Amino acid sequence: MPPPRTIVHLDADCFFAAVEQASDTKLRGKPVAVGGDPATRGVVAAASYEARRFGVRSAMPMSKAVRLCPGLIVVRPDFSKYRTVSQQVFGLFRAVTPLVEPLSLDEAYLDVTDNAWGEPLGVTVARRLKADIRATTGLTASAGVAPNKFLAKIASGWQKPDGLTVIAPERVEAFLQGLPVDALWGVGPVTAQKLRAMGVDKLIDIRRADPKALQAAVGSLADWLQQLARGEDDRPVVSERRPKSSGSESTYAKDLTDLAEIRREITVMAEDAAAWLEHRHILARTVTIK
Repeated sequence: MPPPRTIVHLDADCFFAAVEQASDTKLRGKPVAVGGDPATRGVVAAASYEARRFGVRSAMPMSKAVRLCPGLIVVRPDFSKYRTVSQQVFGLFRAVTPLVEPLSLDEAYLDVTDNAWGEPLGVTVARRLKADIRATTGLTASAGVAPNKFLAKIASGWQKPDGLTVIAPERVEAFLQGLPVDALWGVGPVTAQKLRAMGVDKLIDIRRADPKALQAAVGSLADWLQQLARGEDDRPVVSERRPKSSGSESTYAKDLTDLAEIRREITVMAEDAAAWLEHRHILARTVTIK
């Protein structure tokens, strides 16, 4: 039995939009969407909570977003700015523990079982980090504290924005009892529909599910999902890991229908992907065009 761990999952709230609001006082308290031009095929990369109240969401076409929210302020993304703020945030993380596993520019797992502050309680570490993030960047972050990564990630989304949820070891089973099957990794809308069709509605129902039926619904994920349904996740926080995939993509203002033009664009993307591999001295095993 591995020793108990204290894992914190921290996730900045509406990161791109929040950075824009923090750097421009005129945007504060206003509905803001970061993304492309609504007149073409711009997509929402991030939306402030003021915009979300109108139904604006990430990955939504910007043209739809401005229809839902007529007063929406559209800001073109500035990734150099976001990377700078991200470096500040991760600097705060790594000052507390070297065991920091980035998931994106604004999200990470931290193993704070042992930490530079000597804090025995994960909730205290999370609360201090949230305060440091706000003081350093002006941003809020939501945090989840739990014995493993799976539970910590669910907990961080429990009280957004600016939330802090703790799942103590003795509360794990009570917490699991209330979770829908959608809370499990790998269970999207289609899989959730399949599971509900076989009577699996709650996460704990997976424990009692017929193994063959579960295998038919989710394939090789069946064993993993049953582990998560029991609240078990022994994956360590990995501070350095090699990327498993990379790609190149683009959204065009108009559909590409000319085969020669499509081939030219794919060639450009292939060269971009190949340059990424060459720069890192790694090889690819599988190539996919979507």
